[in-house]
Amino acid sequence: MPETLIAQFDALHAERLRSWDPDKLRRNVEQRAALVAAFDPARIVAVGDRLEPFSLELSTGETVTLDRLTSRGPVALVFFRFAGCPACNIALPHYDRTLRPFLDAAGIALVGVSPHLPETGLSEIEARHGLGFPVAADRGNALARRLGIAFTPHDDPPVPQGDSHWIGALTGTGSWELPQPAVILIDADHVVRFVDVSPDWLRRTEADTVIAAVRQRAQAA
Repeated sequence: MPETLIAQFDALHAERLRSWDPDKLRRNVEQRAALVAAFDPARIVAVGDRLEPFSLELSTGETVTLDRLTSRGPVALVFFRFAGCPACNIALPHYDRTLRPFLDAAGIALVGVSPHLPETGLSEIEARHGLGFPVAADRGNALARRLGIAFTPHDDPPVPQGDSHWIGALTGTGSWELPQPAVILIDADHVVRFVDVSPDWLRRTEADTVIAAVRQRAQAA
């Protein structure tokens, strides 16, 4: 299996070129391109920002606060879309294999964050891959909005009726709103030390990028 995310995502896209309905593929590509074109780095959280308190809900339903997440040191939040997202099912186990061991050794917690709710199956992605880090719900995209990484599709697709598996039902928002994939490192003082946001959900932060940033910060300290 290729060990870079970009190689794995390119393989996923190649399979879609072979198997997807052309109109479905076109909409997917156009949506990703629109998000890239609309992305404004000035509107997202920045390195050096101090975050106000927030809370998340673990897949078990337990609430965790920012204070608790950073009680033993920094925390790296990996934002993903929802438990059934094919790209997320590539990214999260990849991070578990390639990033978590390094962060564990550096005393940095790793937490996956999605608006997918515990009561609608958030834990499925955790169990499917036997993840060694917890996943937590950002109910109503509250934190993603504060960080400037929440988005809705530019083409305003219709809301399905009576479908318990569509995104708005899984997140409880009744909308298509999701977070852009991101890795955000927060230190024990609640200051952001690393940010990388991927408006194209098939282009996500490589583990080596995070590792290099952590090492650089350690050397500077």
